[in-house]
Amino acid sequence: MVALGFRAVVGRREHQLDERAVLLGEADVRSALSELVAAGAVSSDGFAGLRTIIGTRPTNATGRWFAVNAGDEPVVESVAWTLLRRYGVVFRRLLTREAGEVPWRDLAQVYRRLEARGEIRGGRFVGGFSGEQFALPDAVERLREVRRTAPDDRLVTISAADPLNLTGIITAGDRLRTVASNRIVYLRGVPVSAMEGDMLRVLADVDPAIAPTVAAAAAGRRVPVLSGYVGRI
Repeated sequence: MVALGFRAVVGRREHQLDERAVLLGEADVRSALSELVAAGAVSSDGFAGLRTIIGTRPTNATGRWFAVNAGDEPVVESVAWTLLRRYGVVFRRLLTREAGEVPWRDLAQVYRRLEARGEIRGGRFVGGFSGEQFALPDAVERLREVRRTAPDDRLVTISAADPLNLTGIITAGDRLRTVASNRIVYLRGVPVSAMEGDMLRVLADVDPAIAPTVAAAAAGRRVPVLSGYVGRI
């Protein structure tokens, strides 16, 4: 960063720069800072310095200038879009499922900008969780469609390695290990059973009449169940 007649702050180091140090005239420095401010790359510790740069008020006031730390913007935005396409709806609690190192505060800045541009929606889409939530427009429509659709008794089985394994994150109970061979069975959107190795776990009460069907869905085959463990027919 360059500055002339200003105190410039770069990271945690503060420097007094003069014309000989940066080889730029005052007008060039003002122009450069103006472009950086417009791009959101730098900011000032007060309004006086900003007014000097953008010329809204005649003043010789100086200011301290610092780089806005928004992380690696291309990487952060890429991660933000990846999460949106993966889940449809994104909020802070979902990051529990992710191993990435991009903090929610950086993702939220990207999501707010995308919402302001009309590319995604902001709102409260999943109940029971505080904080901001963001969603793809088609995900919002799908949620509305699900809400209008009457529930059925169809069982849905997924691998525990599937990103939809949000048991213990957005649903009650313990988290299930994200191992591809482990399986989870859902009934009306609620996890009711899981297969971990040879152990069948009951996650929610079900009608005894369909319990064998639920066990078979979790194991991927018809199985006898003995004290939680499955055998082979």
